[in-house]
Amino acid sequence: MTALIKKPQVLNKVQQEIRALVRKKGSVVEDDIHKLPYFKAVVKETLRLYPPAPLSLPRLTTKASVVDGYEVELDTRVYVNVWAIGRDPDIWENPNEFLPERFLNSSVDFKGQDFEFLPFGSGRRVCLGMALGIAEVEVTLANLLYSFNWELPTGIMEDDVDMDSLPGLNYSYEESTVFDGQKLFVVN
Repeated sequence: MTALIKKPQVLNKVQQEIRALVRKKGSVVEDDIHKLPYFKAVVKETLRLYPPAPLSLPRLTTKASVVDGYEVELDTRVYVNVWAIGRDPDIWENPNEFLPERFLNSSVDFKGQDFEFLPFGSGRRVCLGMALGIAEVEVTLANLLYSFNWELPTGIMEDDVDMDSLPGLNYSYEESTVFDGQKLFVVN
């Protein structure tokens, strides 16, 4: 939600798409989601920049190998840096910018077959809760975007909201961007 609020033009576009589909129905249901291509692109772009886990679950190597000149021995514990892959300039143009349009005419999906985009892992060890998690996130976010007008409070500019996370296995931020003595996000 924060990434959207920092980009009012993207927020407006995705809200228009959702509201045009739902109209007076009252809420977004799971069957509506596949009819919202821009919204789906927003979700993918969010997961690219902010994967649920910045590092994959650990794996043990099944044989000794050399990777980029580094010797990796048998049974070495390795992690995939999903966060870094999502921001790799060799893979993504303008990797640190929130640009949902990059996914509009792309077959890249989060099911683990596209190794440039692995928010839920891949292969036999793909996140078992991926389908449920995506469905919950999509329906909840779509309903929040349908039902409310979101904006930054008066006097707060997009650049004032810091989305840079601190290093670690989960996301943490130096400053609170949700509540800091006042509501950051105003719902009209």
